[in-house]
Amino acid sequence: MARRTTALVTLSCLAAPAMAEDGDLLILDYSGFENPAFHQPYIDQHGASPTYSFFGDEEEAFQKLRSGFEADIAHICAGSVSKWEASDLLEPWDTARIDAFDDLDTDLTGSDVTADLDQVTWVPTDFGTTGIAYNTDEVPAEAVASLNVFLDPAYSQRVAIPDNVDDAFALAYLATGTTDWRDASDAQFQAAADWLRQAHENLRTYWTGPAELAQLMATGDVLVAWAWNETLPTMAAQDFPIGFQREPAEGSSLWLCGYVNLKDGPGSADKAYDYLNAMLSEAAAPGLLDAGFGSANSIALNAQGAEALQASGLGPVDVPLLAQLPIDADQRARHSEAFEKIKAGF
Repeated sequence: MARRTTALVTLSCLAAPAMAEDGDLLILDYSGFENPAFHQPYIDQHGASPTYSFFGDEEEAFQKLRSGFEADIAHICAGSVSKWEASDLLEPWDTARIDAFDDLDTDLTGSDVTADLDQVTWVPTDFGTTGIAYNTDEVPAEAVASLNVFLDPAYSQRVAIPDNVDDAFALAYLATGTTDWRDASDAQFQAAADWLRQAHENLRTYWTGPAELAQLMATGDVLVAWAWNETLPTMAAQDFPIGFQREPAEGSSLWLCGYVNLKDGPGSADKAYDYLNAMLSEAAAPGLLDAGFGSANSIALNAQGAEALQASGLGPVDVPLLAQLPIDADQRARHSEAFEKIKAGF
């Protein structure tokens, strides 16, 4: 998954001058997550940020490790977890050494992630939301009260969804009444796929990044989009008439990313825990929020205040939430195969 790099690259360019790197910890990560504001307690403790190796998407990172590259921990989103686990690249975290483990938002962990504390290979650290972004000058609020706005002929060729299998199927499952995709039946999967086929006929495009979506909405080519929460503050800052509906009747979704513990990492295991604890600390939450991400530490996140969370599209909602938690490899492969066929018109 190529998630959330556009805003991060900009933020990393504005970050403090580069510091010396700590060679005892090598992190495989998205560019931009080296921002010191995300891990200042680690710098305070060790005098420098870790060493980073960057990737463009998680398949690139996966293949890099499979070819022999060595790192200590890696930052991946939930959709990749089952594939990485099956590849024998990971070893469990010791959850007793994760200071905020008991404070992780249960919407982001789910029972599957925390049921067996001896086998937790992935710990969520950052998340965002997905909802309906819309042009408030052109689209009335009642039109986005349901996810079926994506099927509405009144907006034919003026709607868009992400070119991302996880986001697309989260939308489709919600629209057809499924709010937990981990145990979706064959019938629920088929209903979601059929809904996506209907939506495909109504779409202007599948957007590939937040910058592209912002441009499509700014020009008026797209009036309604299934969008990440960063769209709200980004376009509001440009005085665009943007609405972000996270409470359609059927619900909205959460996407989430975190760190895996790589087997036989060459660096310091102690520093890997220090880094994870820094990312989940209350000190890191404001920096993450400024970049459009919520901290998975619910106490740290809520300390930022309701107004700040609402402005970032991360406030509480009173509708079902589908958390895009890890699913088994076979199910994700089924999603991917169907999505590619739907995009091709089949």
